[in-house]
Amino acid sequence: MTSIQLKGKVFLNGQIRAITGLRIGGASTGIEIGGVDNVVVRNPLTNEPYIPGSSLKGKMRSLLERHTYAEQNRAIRKGTPKVYIHECENETGYKDCSVCRLFGVAGEKEFATPSRVYVRDVHLTVESLKKLEAARTELPLTEVKWEAAIDRVTSAAVPRQMERVPAGAVFGPCEFIFNFYEPNDADLFMTFLQTIELLQDDYLGGGGSRGSGKIALENISLTLKSKKYYDGEEDKQILLDQKNFEDLKRQADTLKQQIQQKLFAG
Repeated sequence: MTSIQLKGKVFLNGQIRAITGLRIGGASTGIEIGGVDNVVVRNPLTNEPYIPGSSLKGKMRSLLERHTYAEQNRAIRKGTPKVYIHECENETGYKDCSVCRLFGVAGEKEFATPSRVYVRDVHLTVESLKKLEAARTELPLTEVKWEAAIDRVTSAAVPRQMERVPAGAVFGPCEFIFNFYEPNDADLFMTFLQTIELLQDDYLGGGGSRGSGKIALENISLTLKSKKYYDGEEDKQILLDQKNFEDLKRQADTLKQQIQQKLFAG
């Protein structure tokens, strides 16, 4: 792996609101809520639904791969069905690849640098948790959505139950961490913001084409911690505080210039 130096980190914090019901699948064998065909992922200690950071990062990567028409050339699951992602195979391709430089590569590559983006798991806010407990939904903190699979020949309907976190639930605080190593990482930061917009305009989890998974990022704050901050020589810098995504998008160019000036000037 190439030797590089961390120049600083930008922390994007906020809340994720489920505009429609949200279903990120979990393993039914570990959850005692029988009678549901497709269950949501839950914290094994609290039994509360949450959004895994891997689900957020994986979806964002997938959307950027589609947006940039990146070749799906690496199988990450060899069973049925096979699952493919994009991964650069040489240094020449990697230097120009926003997908691999932003989200990392799955295997060890001598030419690769560390992933620019880390994404934390996101749990329900205290307020949403209280509201869901009071709502007395069909399952603990979640709802059951009935769907029907239709036989294309006989038109027979086969009902099935889908567990979802109800629309209106809020998860937070969420935390995305962007690591800056090189001056052109400022351009990658703009691409990172683009993937968040792509995510909001697509869906998270399962059932997106059938109404589930629309989310919105709210109450966004950006905090910059430079190398000097970690060396105890200066304070962290608040770049943006409690704004919506449209505010962030309007100020993106200014924020990019601020970050470049702070981390790479001189």
